[in-house]
Amino acid sequence: MTVPPSLLTTLPGHHYTSPELFAREQERIFESLWFCAARSTELAAPGAFRTVPVGRESVLLTRNGAGEPRAFLNVCRHRGARLRTEESGLAGRTLRCPYHSWSYDLDGRLVAAPNLARMPDIDRTAYGLRAVALREWLGYLWVCLADEPPPFEEQVPGAAAERLGDAGAIGRYGAEGLGLGRRVRYEVNANWKLIVENFMECYHCATIHPELVSVLPEFVRGRAAQSSVGHGAVFADGARGFTVDGGEGFGRLPGLADEQDRRYYAITVRPQVFINLVPDHVIVHRMFPAAPDRTVVDCDWLYAPEVIASGADLSRSVELFHRVNVQDFAACERTQPGMGSRAYRAGGVLVPSEHHIGAFHSWVTGLLAETPETPEAAGTPETAGTGGGAA
Repeated sequence: MTVPPSLLTTLPGHHYTSPELFAREQERIFESLWFCAARSTELAAPGAFRTVPVGRESVLLTRNGAGEPRAFLNVCRHRGARLRTEESGLAGRTLRCPYHSWSYDLDGRLVAAPNLARMPDIDRTAYGLRAVALREWLGYLWVCLADEPPPFEEQVPGAAAERLGDAGAIGRYGAEGLGLGRRVRYEVNANWKLIVENFMECYHCATIHPELVSVLPEFVRGRAAQSSVGHGAVFADGARGFTVDGGEGFGRLPGLADEQDRRYYAITVRPQVFINLVPDHVIVHRMFPAAPDRTVVDCDWLYAPEVIASGADLSRSVELFHRVNVQDFAACERTQPGMGSRAYRAGGVLVPSEHHIGAFHSWVTGLLAETPETPEAAGTPETAGTGGGAA
């Protein structure tokens, strides 16, 4: 069937259901690009740690004795046991494997093991933990598992600059200095790409987001905030803040320019981050694809430290985007079964206000088509290090 010019075809349905394609996405996307792993303040002191799923790997984040963030594959170099199975905790001065007691310092170097003194030929650095490249931006720790990570500035801050049309615009929100006011974890029974596609368009907004369009009335027309460079959706005349009832929010973040006031901006940082910017807070979504039909999403609401310290009631502020999330994720879960239907074998279509999603589809299929790098020879010990350090 010939598709009319008003419509673009989507990815075929099996791109959202195939375990084989999902495994390739894990390898070539989530294990090859920069991945937003954790809020920096979650590692409060040396020895504090978090474990984070990145593609098919578990990454262990910690701080060394000098307070610098470090990232390693969560795998003991002896027999491959997980060093830590908890999501977070305090390790002390060493990371000790519970299987055979191989122990590593907080920079990843092997420092102790039973009978280690009888094995003087062991290079304690070469048999240290496998380091992971690490950068810090917007108050989050970003990791990359690739042997040669792509340029961080291009993939991550560059995405924000491209969307906002101003390299310095996102910095005015001061996200790195904001406090975590609320975090909600959503278990979504849908493919990660459906969630990205949903976030990128607003054709659905008038249908399922009554609270959002009452604050951002231009969304009734189906125009997405991300559809044009530099565009921020303007608050309704009667809306005093980005809250569930349009009531007063909190004071404008001090670094904002006047033209950023009373506007909402949305940014997608591929492959797994959504950033929402409003005058008094910042909302950050991080996706953790777990299966072809299951995605975990952590959503953080970030506020000025003095707002959090005051004990202010954040509920009306949080509730607006929490409702948006619940509505969006329910729509994605409604869509997921259709991906396996014979009606969707050749895919669906995008209307004009969704055409920009086609660039995302091309990006995904282009990465899946690339020839992966040849893995290093088995049995060769990797050199431990500091993983690129914090930016």
